[in-house]
Amino acid sequence: MRILIAEDERDLNGILVTKLTDAGYSVDSCMDGTDADLFLSTAEYDLAILDIMMPGMDGFQVLQRLRSSGHHTPVLFLTARDSIEDRVRGLDSGANDYLVKPFSLDELMARVRVLTRTAHGGSRNILEIDDLTLDIGSREVTRGGKRISLSAKEYQLLAYLMHNQGIVLSREKIENHIWNFDYEGGTNVVDVYISYLRKKIDGGQARKLIHTVRGVGYVMRAE
Repeated sequence: MRILIAEDERDLNGILVTKLTDAGYSVDSCMDGTDADLFLSTAEYDLAILDIMMPGMDGFQVLQRLRSSGHHTPVLFLTARDSIEDRVRGLDSGANDYLVKPFSLDELMARVRVLTRTAHGGSRNILEIDDLTLDIGSREVTRGGKRISLSAKEYQLLAYLMHNQGIVLSREKIENHIWNFDYEGGTNVVDVYISYLRKKIDGGQARKLIHTVRGVGYVMRAE
């Protein structure tokens, strides 16, 4: 899943980027509302974490522009403004959640998991297809009861495919969700990681779950 963080406290911004990256998310970050608006208008995100008081545009303005453009990206406001009026305004303006500073990183991560799975139509932390399971909370992946070890990027790719099982995803769409703007790798990165994932998920299995749709992209389904 790809997440945008817009937070003008440099230290907190760095902590959040590290925490989310270590948890397997692809993260872009900025420290003002103008840049946040630019990021949100040029890439697809599964979640935006926005401070309210930022230089350029504040969080309310960024959210208003996002919603007026027709995007339903989940938004979590992260702010020191803790009055009931501020919370009501944030939620009424289209935010999905509101977390007041100071906060627990564990609570933040729990809210991130809820918002990202809800955005993909899920209500549980367990994704399943055939005998393959992925636990979003523990990041444990098993097939036929056997645990599978994945790198961070392999895990992100598998989670994205499982969230969208049955849907054909283009290489461009996969790349935009799994790799952030800092990525400087090769143009065939998606094909390379699909190959890695196939060896671990489908290797030695009678039923293949990851399929190529020639000329279009990839899809995960049980056949």
